Amino acid sequence: LLLNRMSETTDLDRQIETLRKCEIIKEAEVKALCARARDILTEESNVQKVEAPVTVCGDIHGQFYDLKELFKVGGDVPDTNYLFLGDFVDRGFYSVETFLLLIALKVRYPDRITLIRGNHESRQITQVYGFYDECLRKYGSISVWLYCTEIFDYLSLSAVINDRIFCVHGGLSPSIQNLGQIRSLDRKQEVPHDGPMCDLLWSDPDETTGWGCSPRGAGFLFGNDVVQAFNHENNIELICRAHQLVMEGYKWHFGETVLTVWSAPNYCYRCGNVAAILELDDNLQRYFTIFEAAPQEARAVPNKKPSPDYFL
Repeated sequence: LLLNRMSETTDLDRQIETLRKCEIIKEAEVKALCARARDILTEESNVQKVEAPVTVCGDIHGQFYDLKELFKVGGDVPDTNYLFLGDFVDRGFYSVETFLLLIALKVRYPDRITLIRGNHESRQITQVYGFYDECLRKYGSISVWLYCTEIFDYLSLSAVINDRIFCVHGGLSPSIQNLGQIRSLDRKQEVPHDGPMCDLLWSDPDETTGWGCSPRGAGFLFGNDVVQAFNHENNIELICRAHQLVMEGYKWHFGETVLTVWSAPNYCYRCGNVAAILELDDNLQRYFTIFEAAPQEARAVPNKKPSPDYFL
């Protein structure tokens, strides 16, 4: 058994090295990797507990060379403990390599990287915004897309850092007043079109009172009063989320009770924004690191443009 474990670790380290070079691994290796990831993710809660120090990252969207830049400024796994807030795929040129690298790191160092689900970790969305087509193009079949989208269903819906900072991809839901209600959801499914699980992945803060209609067509807009009630009920001091492009890389809402972190610089290779990651020390002191897109000479030339379209 020990020899078997050692050989699995050696294989995994080799796959990580391949993926770090932005090269794909074999389909059979993807299948085995996803099976191991599923076993680990199954054990995680819908509200996964994370201990500081930790570095929190927002959307990545298949921008592989910018993810490498993120690791350059934030430190590599396992030296740095990471929490990624979802939207690993779609839009960028390298969703396959990005997602597989993050999953491989999760399997190799399960206690040093936490991955939660974004609205793009969905079968329906990935068929429109690039990941499905990319899997088909790079592997010649949809098998890898099927393995990866099954893993999407096992990703946690949220995390809580030191019981003080609630982390989620999108935001709050009118169906959820406390963390216990999130814990009791059945997450192992495709993201529904509405309801609490959908709202956590799709909602946005807004200068409104109460709840508003979302222009995205899913989730809700939620106001300062909603945040105050939720934070008070759950003894939370901050809601940290991603989901919205912010030109400066991060943005405070409602004083300092909600924070948006965005980690895809020059989004869609044309937005001109910088990216940010949030480093939290043992005492939850906050340090923002701003970074720009990887320089052109650090990138391989992709063989297909991503779909332009919707920008939210």
